[in-house]
Amino acid sequence: MKSAVALALLTALLGCITDLRSRRIPNALTLGSALGALVFHGVTANLKGLAFASEGWLLPVAVFFLPFALGGLGAGDLKLLGALGAWLGPAHALWLVLYTGVAGGALALLVALARGYLPQAARNIWLLLTHWSAVGLRPLHEVSLEGSSGPRLAYAIPIFVGAVVTIWLH
Repeated sequence: MKSAVALALLTALLGCITDLRSRRIPNALTLGSALGALVFHGVTANLKGLAFASEGWLLPVAVFFLPFALGGLGAGDLKLLGALGAWLGPAHALWLVLYTGVAGGALALLVALARGYLPQAARNIWLLLTHWSAVGLRPLHEVSLEGSSGPRLAYAIPIFVGAVVTIWLH
């Protein structure tokens, strides 16, 4: 299991580096790592290992799919979370989701404060809630990753923090 943890950390670190440099996380990293995790766990623990990796991949993807579908999270971030979950398994993937969400919220708050964007961020949250109450959970282009003029976060940073804290505490 130490090899799987090391490969998860390496994947998270590389995802963080590429996201910071280019604001993209390549498919070769995310999908390659997820496939590597499936093969690794399948070879080391047969069908149980394959189920372990598959469930680990599915959990963070399922939890973060709604923010992705609503335009608040990039596809590379979603695939990176899935790859890390595949290496760490479903129990650790649950902690990964929790710690990543907390780190993402903290980073968003810090960036909004540092850039003087907090009042606009609060207005955007109100706009989203109003929009969703009127039309249901549908994307709102003005506050999505594509349509917003606000500061953009390299979400691989909170994903990396979530992975490190998960591995450290669990």
